[in-house]
Amino acid sequence: MIIEDYTGDFQTRMQKLNSLLGGLDNLILVGSSFGGLMAARFALDNETRVKKLILLAPALILEGFENAVNQKLQIPVILYHGIKDDIVNPDAVKKIAEKTFGRLEYHLVDDDHPLNNVFPTLDWPKLLS
Repeated sequence: MIIEDYTGDFQTRMQKLNSLLGGLDNLILVGSSFGGLMAARFALDNETRVKKLILLAPALILEGFENAVNQKLQIPVILYHGIKDDIVNPDAVKKIAEKTFGRLEYHLVDDDHPLNNVFPTLDWPKLLS
């Protein structure tokens, strides 16, 4: 498991992520908010290296992500988003996710952006298998 902090703009963060994951495959990427956007972008650019995406309130509405998608990603994508999220609009993200991910498992949950209530209840061993 690689857990990393990122700073800087999107391009700087993606360069660091690409460097950290260089040469690795069969990846399961987990990302929340801006990290979810980064994980999704990495998967779109490296689909053959990614086994699964787990996205938590991903900020897919940023950085022109929706316009960068040429074809649907065909790896499993599990997405959780809170109905009380006042930072990243869940309806907008759902529309983008449905157009972007061919194997989407979408969960709209009773929580806010950080998913503090739902996160500890998730079956992480199953999600990461």
